[in-house]
Amino acid sequence: MQVRCPTCRIKHEYRVESAFRPFCSERCRLIDLGAWSQESYKIPVENDVQEDDSNLPTFDGAE
Repeated sequence: MQVRCPTCRIKHEYRVESAFRPFCSERCRLIDLGAWSQESYKIPVENDVQEDDSNLPTFDGAE
C-alpha cells in the first residue's frame, strides 16, 4: 500500500515491518520527534484558560 510520509509528503510503500512507519525514513521520523520536543504542534484553543488555585485546600504541613 502506498502512503504519504507525514513529514516530507513523498509516497512510499507502507509495510508493517518498517522500523520508521508511518515515516519514509529515520530522518523524517527524527524531524517529527524534534517538532514534538520543541512543542511545534499545538491544539488551538478559543480562550487562554488560566488554572485557578484559589479554591484548593491549603496545607500547613502539620496533621
